[in-house]
Amino acid sequence: MSQNTSSRRPVAGEFVSLRDAMDRLLSEGVTGSPFRTLWTSANGQTSQRPLPLDVYATTDEVVIVAAAPGLNLENLAITVDQGVVTIGGEIPNAATATEAKQATWYLHELPSGTFRRSVPLPFEVDAARADAAFEHGILRLRLPKAEQARPKQIAVRVVGAETAVLPES
Repeated sequence: MSQNTSSRRPVAGEFVSLRDAMDRLLSEGVTGSPFRTLWTSANGQTSQRPLPLDVYATTDEVVIVAAAPGLNLENLAITVDQGVVTIGGEIPNAATATEAKQATWYLHELPSGTFRRSVPLPFEVDAARADAAFEHGILRLRLPKAEQARPKQIAVRVVGAETAVLPES
């Protein structure tokens, strides 16, 4: 039983094709979604891939955590406008590093180029009090809730609370 091996791709190629097909399926299902990141490579090509984010809210703030290893902080921009936070920046291409130029590449998946990601916020925030920190490839953005978006305690008054006199028994 002989097989024609000239028409067969390596197993790694089949996995890459499967991954590309799944990426395409998922991106087509959410085209135009604000939860996708627009990447622009050095040659000007654009693609949509997710920038890994965690977004959670506490009583006092919303926190956005982004995984962006290799992020160039000099080109990082974070804006808040009309209830949407946008994170943009640039990640250099690992293939252009001096030690990598003469290398034989087997896999090159790390994102590179400029990117922009917008996320609608669940409530109004006080952008003037925001705090952003970057450590070990993780960006942590803390956006305090605006005063009008914070929960308020409402006192309840008792209506008709005159002192009732009970008849003596």
